[in-house]
Parts: sequence; structure tokens; C-alpha cells
Amino acid sequence: MALRKRNGRDNMAARQPRYSKEEFAQRGQALYEKCVRAQVERGNRGRIVAVDIETGEFEVGDDAVAASSRLLARCPDAQPWCVRIGYRAMHRFGQLHGSGARGLRGGSTPSHSMRLRNSRGR
Repeated sequence: MALRKRNGRDNMAARQPRYSKEEFAQRGQALYEKCVRAQVERGNRGRIVAVDIETGEFEVGDDAVAASSRLLARCPDAQPWCVRIGYRAMHRFGQLHGSGARGLRGGSTPSHSMRLRNSRGR
């Protein structure tokens, strides 16, 4: 990865993807399931693992930026795929069940409070 000078400072050159989005996701998920999951799952639920889809190298962090930064510090040419350990998805929409959420949670299922308001005609 080359450094570029801009405004008198060194800046990292933009990283270029080497795979289509579909292949990137397929490779990342396959590597996670086959090689990484068993090594990171215990004691790391909810944390993020960044996996290099070319080498299988990985780093764990509290968020995607931290995990990816650690991976890229070790493997500057990495193509990181991030997974939330112990979950099917990296992110969720809305608040967790039972936290007073109003509106939509995790997709298109209305919360209990929303259904009650709607059934009363409000």
C-alpha cells in the first residue's frame, strides 16, 4: 500500500477491492466458519473479528475499526471481512426486545407497544 502526500501529510492510498462483493462475502464467511470461528467464539461473544479473506489471518476487537486496524497493522495488504462473534449479522436495526422500543425491531415485526397503540386506534 503506497503513501501519498496531501497537504504536507502522508495519507494512505485508497484500498482497492480485488473481488466482487459476492465473492468477497462468500470467501469471508467460509473462512470464518471453517478456520476462525472455533478459535474466537469462546469468551468473545458480541466482539468483532476481522478476517483476511486471502490468508485467513484474523484479529478480534470491540468494533470493526479496531479489529480491522489491528489486522491491517500486521497484514497491510489484507482484504478484511468482519463478523460479529456469536451472531448471524454484523449490525441490527432498532432497540433490543424488552428495552422499551417503539416502532420496528430487527426487520419488519412491529414491537408490542406499537401493536397495542394500533389496536386502540391511535
